[in-house]
Amino acid sequence: MATQHQTQQLEKRLREYRKKYLTKQQNLELDESATRLMVNYFLTGVMGYIELDDIKTEYNIRGEYADYVIQLARKKHFVIEVKSIQIDLNSRHLRQSISYAANEGIDWILLFNGKQIQLYRVIFAKPISVHKVFDFDLSDLSSIKAASENLIHLTKPAVAKGEMNVYWKRFDALTPASLIKTIYSADVIKAIRLKLKKNSGINFDQSDVLDAVHYLVTTECEAVKPKTLK
Repeated sequence: MATQHQTQQLEKRLREYRKKYLTKQQNLELDESATRLMVNYFLTGVMGYIELDDIKTEYNIRGEYADYVIQLARKKHFVIEVKSIQIDLNSRHLRQSISYAANEGIDWILLFNGKQIQLYRVIFAKPISVHKVFDFDLSDLSSIKAASENLIHLTKPAVAKGEMNVYWKRFDALTPASLIKTIYSADVIKAIRLKLKKNSGINFDQSDVLDAVHYLVTTECEAVKPKTLK
């Protein structure tokens, strides 16, 4: 995994990118072609990819063209859909990229307008779907640190080491759906029963514990937010 120093260096490059491209009012009027110049610099100067070798532009996928595909050692890692900087990214912009990803077996999609950047994981099920992993506004100085902590996994060295898979597994494990599935598992309910018995001296039925956990998850989670584990 990336070191703290590597993440700090990426944060520094992101700040330089912001200063170079995102602090001038006239940049808000750039068209898609001009925005691509920003994207090219971002991919090379910030993320460490090499033009032509790693970055495939106007990549032909079954007669249609993806804006960018990042490819290392013959493996295609993510599709990048580029929009002009004045266009706010939204789910409509995903449709064509999902088709590209599905046809090429690519796991990741980036939407980028030079300022706003979104990452999606492609879920190869029936039907194919996507899961948004992050959404950052790089013009917002307060978001740069969080952006660097996530974008570090998309840099060339990290992708070359296969860190994107670890990044996804960690993200997926901590989603509400995964956590709820874990909480409701037999092992967790059993552990809670044992802890309750130790604390109260009462041997609760499994169904009672399950009902209490369900009530906690569905009703009380906002009120009960422990700051530390004990």
